[in-house]
Amino acid sequence: MDDKIVLTGIRPTGPLHIGHLCGALQNNVLVQNTYDYKNMYGMIADAQGLTDNFDDPDKVRRNVIEVALDMLAVGYDPDKTIMFIQSEIPELTELTFYYMNLVTVARLQRNPTVKTEISQKEKFANGVPVGFFTYPISQAADITAFKANIVPVGDDQAPMIEQTNEIVHKFNSIYSEVLKPVKMIVPESNMAARLPGTDGNAKMGKSLNNCIYLKDSADAVAARVKTMFTDPKHLRIEDPGNTKDNPVFIYLSVFAKPEHFAAFLPEYANYAELAAHYERGGLGDVKVKKFLNEVLQETLRPIRERREMFARDTDSVMEILRTGTAKAREAAAQTISEVKHAMKLDYFN
Repeated sequence: MDDKIVLTGIRPTGPLHIGHLCGALQNNVLVQNTYDYKNMYGMIADAQGLTDNFDDPDKVRRNVIEVALDMLAVGYDPDKTIMFIQSEIPELTELTFYYMNLVTVARLQRNPTVKTEISQKEKFANGVPVGFFTYPISQAADITAFKANIVPVGDDQAPMIEQTNEIVHKFNSIYSEVLKPVKMIVPESNMAARLPGTDGNAKMGKSLNNCIYLKDSADAVAARVKTMFTDPKHLRIEDPGNTKDNPVFIYLSVFAKPEHFAAFLPEYANYAELAAHYERGGLGDVKVKKFLNEVLQETLRPIRERREMFARDTDSVMEILRTGTAKAREAAAQTISEVKHAMKLDYFN
């Protein structure tokens, strides 16, 4: 416990949706409540959010409180997790500057996560900002500033953790053993599955209008489920259906629990039975969507109710962030002091 420090981070570029819930939030709360650690940090990465939203600072600013509400609603506990705002920790920027000397341009270009993002021409029509190109270095600063050595992430973030450890190794080799190597925790269950959009698009996003948000009303959730993409070849009830690329079944595989079947669809014991019936034919999309709606309503109702409770007192939410940010900055200041001492940059001490 004494040497385990956990860091999680969320970019405030929009309200959080169920893709975030199963991709990160549920796992982060699970780690918070079950893992044996010294400290756990929950960062709202607003500065990182600006790397590809630099021309819309209002968007990032207004979503800081939205993301904080979502975090609290899903179960982040300020008594267990230090919630803070990234841009309020200037030590992170200073660390990033020092680390830039430890990474080559060629190495950043090989980072699979960076390569994938910058290949989206519509996203960077006017070129890739240097801030976005170097965000793996910024992430390394975020992690090491708090001596975090445990980071809960999905498999897609493995290249970022690998890059962080390369920076840690190089810094420690050149200067002294100040920084800690990082271990990623990847959930074993399908809780961290990557959800497609409700329209069947591989990516879920606000600009695609294919999300179910954590703050959506019951009616909004029901309307979105009703229009969800299914199997285009499943034209009649008796037709065999495809579940593999079918968002309705992908969502059910993640969210449907035995108690949901018992309460809302007792003729099936579990997901496997439901999927098998659809695949052999004889099960209509309307019935399956109705069940998915019941499952999502049960899943999201307590989250929405907690969110509404916290939203009634946003001053208290900001105080949670203010208190957490002060604690986080204290830890980062200690690390930057050690880093500068190792680099012979502590002239006045």
